[in-house]
Amino acid sequence: MRYAEIITAGLLMVTALPAAAQSFSGSVEAETDERRRGLSWSEGKAAIAASATVGLPAGFDIGARVTTLRDSPRAGGADAVIDGTLGYSADLGGGVRGEAFAVAHLFTGARGGMNYIEGGAGLSYQLGPAQIGADLRYAPSQSAIGGDNLYLGAHANVGIPATPFTLTASIGRSSGSVDDALRAARLRPAGTYSDWLVGVRHITGPLTLGLDYSGTNIDRADIVASPYADPRNSGDRLTARASFSF
Repeated sequence: MRYAEIITAGLLMVTALPAAAQSFSGSVEAETDERRRGLSWSEGKAAIAASATVGLPAGFDIGARVTTLRDSPRAGGADAVIDGTLGYSADLGGGVRGEAFAVAHLFTGARGGMNYIEGGAGLSYQLGPAQIGADLRYAPSQSAIGGDNLYLGAHANVGIPATPFTLTASIGRSSGSVDDALRAARLRPAGTYSDWLVGVRHITGPLTLGLDYSGTNIDRADIVASPYADPRNSGDRLTARASFSF
């Protein structure tokens, strides 16, 4: 019941927006592990999530994603995280689309100040069933993450013609300064590192089934002895997910 209440509260924050909204979309998802940038945010345990996005005039949108974290040490024992996003996107011509965004990560039930913010921008190019893109995300120096954090990533998705399958892949690199080594280990358990993911999606109408194999180049011997590092959940892992969009 606690997780259901958290998810409901997060979605209500978005759906309560004024009638000026031009579009609305949402989804619910179950996954065997909540992984971001090759690291588990749910201590390697199954998680559920719900998201909603409201399109606003002039290319802006606002959204929220609520995800259970199962008392993850990476988030100070938080029950869940609410990712609140303000974004802007526009077609730049020639199949290129640009976006910019700001995200607030709010952790419920966490011990100590875990909340932090980041912003970023990205470009994507669509050609038939294939899309490639690159993005940059930067979190300015904050005590919650023990310094600042820069993420550079690239991704690709290719739909297989005449089938419901889409192949996906991504690669990224995290770096940044360190003011507090224990807190910095939340996002970079062993300092600068790279992550990768390859996966497949089976999409039939609003239902998507996915299987991902993701990992990092983190050497467990180099992981900082921090209560936030969660060393058992920073390596390669196979994860499954199912989502329903509306």
